[in-house]
Amino acid sequence: MRRLRNTKIVATLGPASETYDMIRALHEAGADVFRLNMSHGSHDEIREKHRIIRQIEKDLQSPIAILADLQGPKLRVGVFANGAEELVVGADFRLDLDSAEGDVSRVCLPHPEIFAALEPGASLLVNDGKIRLTVDSCGADHANCKVVIGGTISNRKGVNVPDVVLPLAALSEKDRDDLEFVCGLGVDWLALSFVQRPEDVHEARELAQGRAALLSKIEKPAAVEAFEAILEASDGIMVARGDLGVELPVSHVPPIQKRLVRKCRSAAKPVIVATQMLESMIESPMPTRAEVSDVATAIYEGTDAIMLSAESAAGDFPVEAVSTMNNVAIEVESDTNYREIIEASRTAPNSTVADAIVSAAREIAETTEVAAICCFSESGTTALLVARERPRVPIIAMTSLRGTARRLALTWGTNCVITTEVSRFKMAVVASARAARELGYAEEQDHIVVTAGLPFNVPGTTNIVRVAPCDERLIFNMEKE
Repeated sequence: MRRLRNTKIVATLGPASETYDMIRALHEAGADVFRLNMSHGSHDEIREKHRIIRQIEKDLQSPIAILADLQGPKLRVGVFANGAEELVVGADFRLDLDSAEGDVSRVCLPHPEIFAALEPGASLLVNDGKIRLTVDSCGADHANCKVVIGGTISNRKGVNVPDVVLPLAALSEKDRDDLEFVCGLGVDWLALSFVQRPEDVHEARELAQGRAALLSKIEKPAAVEAFEAILEASDGIMVARGDLGVELPVSHVPPIQKRLVRKCRSAAKPVIVATQMLESMIESPMPTRAEVSDVATAIYEGTDAIMLSAESAAGDFPVEAVSTMNNVAIEVESDTNYREIIEASRTAPNSTVADAIVSAAREIAETTEVAAICCFSESGTTALLVARERPRVPIIAMTSLRGTARRLALTWGTNCVITTEVSRFKMAVVASARAARELGYAEEQDHIVVTAGLPFNVPGTTNIVRVAPCDERLIFNMEKE
């Protein structure tokens, strides 16, 4: 399904979007990737959504990526005898391992690993940062705190610990079970929650065994500090601004977002900007102007994808939310400022043959009025490198592997075509020229640029570029040679 924009859209599925008709409507409205949130829904419910997406993909002959988002370790306080208490600024409050019901002076925090990592002066954030505690003293089973920001604390509210790297297992037992389940289903991407270090990604990769690409969610200060190593270990990144904005001052989030997006683009790895992008559309058919500007900013930065969470999962207007994102992306990408910003932020190619080839392909396409860049890519590497260039012409990613086509649905500008396997570059050129015409990217009189790696089926060997005609007579003659 041809899109009129390059930025991809990720839509989260949930109670508001679980039927065939609704999920198909979301895809037709612009959703390129569907997110399955493993924090909600049983395995049977996840399996049914997966089945529906694959049926829509078959019916529309349109590769669709499925992203399974693992819950990650959830840190929560225990319960209160009265259900809730009001903490006032300056009061003392104790967190401990005692399972007794809490009161205005203490509550259970059933996570000994937190106490093992805490030091006096550390901050604890409760209920998405609405309550802030500072540790006065602590031990192996308790932390005596001072209330810095007060408010209502109630049963099982979440706890964030922004100042320390917690010695938590990268994946909980639930995460391990969910990972095996969704990999068995055949999802394309796994999102890892609360990543703190590259070792968290390595652990997930050992379990996934190549069955899905790994996307690290950046939502903790420790992940920002270790970002280069996490990026190297990952296949993609999500800038998860919700928890990041809880654990860091909200004023820090916009420059972090810009920095991470640019680093991902330089590394030729897809990046999603997520959380609260059109949150008012959970209840309203129209977004706020500020939300539209937020979405537009991410697009101007060159992000690969923008994401809807509750807007499409539980909101009253899921199709309208996707359509709004689609329309904003089309409008922004048609702005001359967009092209100027994208090209000004383009990094110099690395000193490799593959980087030189894709840089040359982009320059040829932009200086000779070539209609499209077609890249033959079994692993997806060539398409990722071409997308990093952010060319002005369409990118057609040709692959014989359905899994590669699905994963590339998350990558900026890639229009994925599943083709028969080829063993010679000449046949790759023929297939590319015909695909460009059949899909409406090129006319009879046009030319395309074709890139590939020889020998075929060897990842990372992008080493050839050719300008090819789309004239059917010339294609036929080439085929017969």
